[in-house]
Amino acid sequence: MKNGIIEDDVIDLGTALDQWAAGQPARAAIGDMIASIAAVAVDLEQRIAKGELCDAPTDGDRRKTLDAIAEDMLVAALSDAPIAIIGSAAREKAIILDPSASFALTLSPLDGASNIDTNIPAGTIFSILLISDGDHMAEALLQPGNRQLAAGFILYGPKTSLALTLGDGAAIYTLDRTEGVFSRSRRQVQIAAESSSEYAIDASAYRRWEAPMRAYVDDVAGGERIDMRWIGSPVAEAYRILIRGGLFLCPGDHRDGHEKSCPRLVCLANPLAIVIEQAGGLATDGENRILDLKPKTLHQRVSLVFGSKPMVERVRGFHDGTLRLGERSPLFGRRGLFRP
Repeated sequence: MKNGIIEDDVIDLGTALDQWAAGQPARAAIGDMIASIAAVAVDLEQRIAKGELCDAPTDGDRRKTLDAIAEDMLVAALSDAPIAIIGSAAREKAIILDPSASFALTLSPLDGASNIDTNIPAGTIFSILLISDGDHMAEALLQPGNRQLAAGFILYGPKTSLALTLGDGAAIYTLDRTEGVFSRSRRQVQIAAESSSEYAIDASAYRRWEAPMRAYVDDVAGGERIDMRWIGSPVAEAYRILIRGGLFLCPGDHRDGHEKSCPRLVCLANPLAIVIEQAGGLATDGENRILDLKPKTLHQRVSLVFGSKPMVERVRGFHDGTLRLGERSPLFGRRGLFRP
């Protein structure tokens, strides 16, 4: 083992998917979808890396154009797959491909696209669902996250990485930019069970959080040593947590005009949640497990808390009343770094 990589276990994504499918048609179809998404990511990564030099057409808003291009590339690559319907975070209505097909797909084509011009990592998020006999097309995308067959995200950063679960653990694949191939660099990723010294939250909205979330942050600020991180990119935060543990929090902000500050349940929270849980972590809306929530609409928003299980459980404790502010840090129980 070197730098967390099992050297004689490094195989390319295609080989890993073929081994997993092992001649099973349904698995083979899922593997082909993931391979298609990965192939688009190689091209998309090059476009993102060019930045202002990218020859993408501009319509006055490069961010939206690049996001739309990412969606077009992904839909085109998946057009021949056995996919009935695609739910994309980039458009209001679902995309119908083949109503007789067996699978549904969710996409965030380029989450964090607004940050690309400032060189902050962005990502592509996806999940695959089975359409069971009797499922109505309109309900195909509104299944609880625990019914996802496979999910993952691709992080475009200093290195381009794919975090993937096929339902039997989580693995990380790293893009070899010279060869244009993703190869497995971490197998059976496990988020550290013990509490980490890092958490990520946008503290600027402190006054608008619900009381349990403010209580948790006050407790952390007044208690044990813990560092706050905030990248502003859920995929980057998720990748960091997979590698070294920690906690990500995106509480609800119900101010007028800020309803969209919470992530989408179907296209973002569910895929990230299943990857995190397959790596031994936990994801909730503060109190309820994300993967057990039944979506009401394609673009439903939800508070999102994920990361190391003990840290997520502690947040839940403040929501369900098990814990109260000051129980662990009475000296600072009435004051905190972010308390007004």
